[in-house]
Amino acid sequence: MGLLAKSELRHNPVSVSIDFLEHLFVDSRARNFRVRFWDGNYWGASSTSRFTLVLNHPGALRAMFMSPSELSIGEAYIYQDFDVEGDLEAAFELSDYLLSQERGLAQRLHLGTLLGRLPVQSRPRLLPHLHGTAHSKRRDREAVTFHYDLPCELFATFLDRRMVYSCAYFHSQQDDLQTAQEQKLDYICRKLRLRPGDRLLDIGCGWGGLIIHAATHYGAECLGITLSEPQADVARQRIREAEISERCAVEVCDYRDLRPQRQFDKMASVGMFEHVGEARLPDYFQRAWQLLLPGGVFLNHGIARSAMYRAAKPSFTDIYVFPDGELVPINTTLRIAEDAGFEVRDLESLREHYVLTLHHWLKRLEENWQAARQVVNETTFRIWKLYIAGSAHWFRTAKLNLYQALLCKPDHGASGLPLTRADWYQN
Repeated sequence: MGLLAKSELRHNPVSVSIDFLEHLFVDSRARNFRVRFWDGNYWGASSTSRFTLVLNHPGALRAMFMSPSELSIGEAYIYQDFDVEGDLEAAFELSDYLLSQERGLAQRLHLGTLLGRLPVQSRPRLLPHLHGTAHSKRRDREAVTFHYDLPCELFATFLDRRMVYSCAYFHSQQDDLQTAQEQKLDYICRKLRLRPGDRLLDIGCGWGGLIIHAATHYGAECLGITLSEPQADVARQRIREAEISERCAVEVCDYRDLRPQRQFDKMASVGMFEHVGEARLPDYFQRAWQLLLPGGVFLNHGIARSAMYRAAKPSFTDIYVFPDGELVPINTTLRIAEDAGFEVRDLESLREHYVLTLHHWLKRLEENWQAARQVVNETTFRIWKLYIAGSAHWFRTAKLNLYQALLCKPDHGASGLPLTRADWYQN
């Protein structure tokens, strides 16, 4: 009878899962969370818990760790093998810890044996189907459509009322999201030193937030381009409502298709060049150079990875959020911009601003989860929740950064710019 009880214990999924967790977290300092099993039992101390990891079925740990990676853990979350109650961003610290551990062969074999005693959970993957060569025009349009052509109502659940889908600019941590995004739009216009009548091109204009602000408050003649038809439709409607159609327009257009004869005084690209791809960055900056008049400036606002950080490929974001997206270190971006002829006049990191922005987005998405679930399915909702929380973690830990680079096209050596930045900060 004793042997039978021992054998049953050896194959009981809760007992096996506890055994696995005890061996996985030998270092007690990593146990700042607790686990709740599908039967209501707990593992771990509640007094030090930053969050609770909820295992939804007996095969949850196997789904997460049989082939451990950022991708496998992310998939286990979006397909509801587990949930996180409490601080979802803190769960990424646990993931970092687990994926960074060096384990000996004997330990890996033992952990694998334990996982092998847990049931297999099969499920389909919902993957993007992209065609053609990476960063070809056709494939870029498909990749952009995959990300941005989700229902506008989903983005509205976590963005500000202007639908600005990029890092905000905070004067203080107490600023609300609406205020911080308006400050960002105005800050970009100030950096560009927009004047009435300036011809402004916004590459990747989204739902039109920047061009509407620039036309309304600075009197600029604005053109925004996007690859997303739904974004363009919303932007055009907002332009009509603002009664600025005579000086503000949106086209569905690839930046590579803009004729160099269409010249602009000022240009901006906000949260778009991450989609360009490193191999295409010379073409991107060369086309920007051709479109910009001598003496003009180009503000390139985008995410960069730390030169010390390389995510495992494919990452969760590569598969489920930004197919074909590529992040490069800022030194790569500036070198290629200079090779195209630009002079780098200013560079500013807004990394902490993006952490604050993402915290606002995550809070709003969680508060509006019922509205989000009315327009997308559970898997899509969980993808976006995980993506936003993970991004906050990666910016907070400096794996990622957000830079605004102000690039100038000198006119026979003359930049036409003032000696200081003082006018950027005047009220």
